[in-house]
Amino acid sequence: MEASDDVDDEVAIVKILGFLYGVLKSSFRRSLSMGTKSAVDLMESSSEVHFSGVYMDGIDQRNAGTEQPTTSATDMNKQPFVIGVAGGAASGKTSVCDMIIQQLHDQRVVLVNQDSFYHNLSEAELIRVQDYNFDHPEAFDTEHLLRVMDKLKRGQAVDIPKYDFKGYKSGVFPARRVNLADVIILEGILVFHDPRVRALMNMKIFVDTDADIRLARRIKRDTADNARDIGAVLDQYSKFVKPAFDDFILPTKKYADIIIPRGGDNHVAIDLIVQHIRMKLGQHDLCKIYPSLYVIQSTFQIRGMHTLIRDSQTTKHDFVFYSDRLIRLVVEHGLGHLPFTEKQVITPTGSVYSGVDFCKRLCGVSIIRSGESMENALRACCKGIKIGKILIHREGDNGQQLIYEKLPKDISDRHVLLLDPILGTGNSAVQAISLLLKKGVPEFNIIFLNLISAPQGVHVVCKSFPKIKIVTSDIEIGLNEDFRVIPGMGEFGDRYFGTDDDQQVLLPSH
Repeated sequence: MEASDDVDDEVAIVKILGFLYGVLKSSFRRSLSMGTKSAVDLMESSSEVHFSGVYMDGIDQRNAGTEQPTTSATDMNKQPFVIGVAGGAASGKTSVCDMIIQQLHDQRVVLVNQDSFYHNLSEAELIRVQDYNFDHPEAFDTEHLLRVMDKLKRGQAVDIPKYDFKGYKSGVFPARRVNLADVIILEGILVFHDPRVRALMNMKIFVDTDADIRLARRIKRDTADNARDIGAVLDQYSKFVKPAFDDFILPTKKYADIIIPRGGDNHVAIDLIVQHIRMKLGQHDLCKIYPSLYVIQSTFQIRGMHTLIRDSQTTKHDFVFYSDRLIRLVVEHGLGHLPFTEKQVITPTGSVYSGVDFCKRLCGVSIIRSGESMENALRACCKGIKIGKILIHREGDNGQQLIYEKLPKDISDRHVLLLDPILGTGNSAVQAISLLLKKGVPEFNIIFLNLISAPQGVHVVCKSFPKIKIVTSDIEIGLNEDFRVIPGMGEFGDRYFGTDDDQQVLLPSH
């Protein structure tokens, strides 16, 4: 029998099973929590004010003369957005970086040049400096570069060396002091060559300029600015620059997220890049790390609803009402990530409207018991949708055991919306997703919907299943020693279904 909307005997049994599981879990939790702080105690002992959604630097918080805690811990751990800009010598990398910095004038932007990290030449190398290949990967002190970038990403001030291109060594000029930044631009011919350096970048740009133009620019720069002989410039180009470009620089073009033809002359491309950077700066830091993570845009309405459902004094009726509103927003956002087909229809005025057709092969899967709270919103958005069930026994989120599963027989041919309002450690989600994969569901066909997500759970799910999309309405601070999400909203299933510690336990009628 396939899982469906129909309220039959099997579904009723599953609901009773989930209900009993929640009741037993609540009793088990009460027996373990003797002498320990409750969720309410933990929430009351933490900050009085919590801003859901995007955290902003410098927010002025006032509350009737009481000094309020800020999100300073979040700001201290805020990761800068790192952009790598690579390309051949004289391709226009510096012009691209300058234009990005100019347009991001309201942000703290730091430019780090790979040229600052050339190795000091030895006495023997200085004697035959004309034979030294400055375009080879081994010419750079990559370990030093990695140490500097690591400190910058952790918000620490660093000293960036200034390389003396006449004496071919560092330390001649005072180092450049660089402080905390919102955006770090790492520019150089070979910044994409080392995988450890590439791993630091949130965006990789390759400036692609014709070889003849690059050579002409190099001749003009070295003869006019550096007073070099044109014959020596051409000799160095044919001996080192061009072979190094073909062997080491051009192959890294495949790692680029964006390729800019014509360099700084391509104003349209740079405008689009800046728009994308601004969008990313407004997102949670985890969205910069995992492109498959989506946090719905925070508004005062959303923050107000989060305030209500997080309040321990909110009544069950209000908790359910505002939870349902938030769940509906998450479901709608999740549906927006499904594939579509173009479709034209004739309107009542006889005109043609070019639109899209919804994804047909779709189903929901709720993780019992809390996930069932999201089913009504999904049914309201998708008429007649099939919904499967997965029951996983959780004991302190340290160990899980699959107890029950009932899924559509053709689930491998469908896009799946996995429903669970809380993503904590991620262990239960991993087990549920693993079951779906075992049933033949492609990883990229799964969208995981939840109300709030702990960073630990996001890391676990995204690293285990990088092709799965996660849609949530807020990212939490983290987990406490009891593996409970903080600031959180307590046990969601107990509060939603009325089986919390203060409620009378009643079995549903069959």
